[in-house]
Amino acid sequence: MDALLLGIYAFFVWLIFFKFKWLPWNSTSQVIVVTIPVVALATMILLVNVFAPSTNDVRIIKYVVNVVPQVGGRVIEVPVEPNRPVKKGDVLFRIDPTPYALTVKGLEAQLANALAGARELDEQAGGAAGGVAAARGAVQQADARAREVQARVELARKRVEQNRELAQTGAGDRFTLESAETDVKALEAQLDTARGVLAQSRGAEVQALASERQVRQRQGGKVDNDYAPVAQVRAQLENARWQLAQTTVLAPADGYAINVQLRPGSFTAAFPITPAMMFVENTFQVIALYHQNELHQVQPGNEAEFILGTNPGHVFKATVDSIVWAQGQGQVANATQLPTTGYGPILPGRFPVKLTLDARDADVFLPAGAIGEGAIYTDRLAFLHILRKVLLRVSTKTDFLVLKLH
Repeated sequence: MDALLLGIYAFFVWLIFFKFKWLPWNSTSQVIVVTIPVVALATMILLVNVFAPSTNDVRIIKYVVNVVPQVGGRVIEVPVEPNRPVKKGDVLFRIDPTPYALTVKGLEAQLANALAGARELDEQAGGAAGGVAAARGAVQQADARAREVQARVELARKRVEQNRELAQTGAGDRFTLESAETDVKALEAQLDTARGVLAQSRGAEVQALASERQVRQRQGGKVDNDYAPVAQVRAQLENARWQLAQTTVLAPADGYAINVQLRPGSFTAAFPITPAMMFVENTFQVIALYHQNELHQVQPGNEAEFILGTNPGHVFKATVDSIVWAQGQGQVANATQLPTTGYGPILPGRFPVKLTLDARDADVFLPAGAIGEGAIYTDRLAFLHILRKVLLRVSTKTDFLVLKLH
């Protein structure tokens, strides 16, 4: 662009001083002719770099997922092909489900047994309640029998007193008195037996109540309306079914798998630092890196453009989403690191600007790690933006050239 402007300027100089000779070509005019383009170009370049800043470090960053299975085992199938697009939910690989299926069956049997135990506990609760009722009935019966015998004993004792008085006055015989005394002793023995039966009945009632309380306490241990043993086995069964489902590993998003070294017969484990494969999502971010003094006029929402070497001749439209005012150089050494500006040697004092790609380019494939050039057009001196746009379009045309000697 600078050469084009200089060429146009030289053409007018030729017309004015040499073709039509409207002005004399002397020392003064020569100094003026040389000074004007130098000052003008320097001023224009300085203004363009401030109000339409450019960068030669635009990067396409994609999310990379380390695919780690939730369960371990022998791999029996790897249907995914490396570097081939897959959809979210497609099968990446399968692990032998046999041990997990057997665990599920075993826990299903345990659950059936626990449910039977729960039903038996309900029946025990009913039996305990019946036992309490029977014990209380026995207590009432024994108490009634004891009261009955007590009344007969008291009556017999009165007869003994009466016969004793009659015998002392000579109105009664001694045989009748002895017979009444014998009846009293027999009834007292019956009373002692009735009281013993009553005590035993009350003891049985206490035991029945204790048994009922124990059953009720076992019934009280519930989780989500299930008895504790049933809830425990049910939770183990759900976990076993989940583990069984995890033997089929699915794609977490739309994207493609890379570096697929996994093969049927190999063993994989649920260990985070040893992923089974790497998965690159189609979701991406466009990051443009700028020096500090290039961003004081940039605001979110500014128009932006960028080009990539992988797409020669194409200018991508975008807008400024935000400026990431943080980098690793601004952090004291700690366990957690802020995002860096890339691998390898890092130029100091640069900040990333996040760009939002225009909808018209949403379906264009952008490879992870692609690097290009870009520019941001601020809200001031818009007439200078055309210069930056022309330069960017010239650069993308030169990307068609492959300058190698072999």
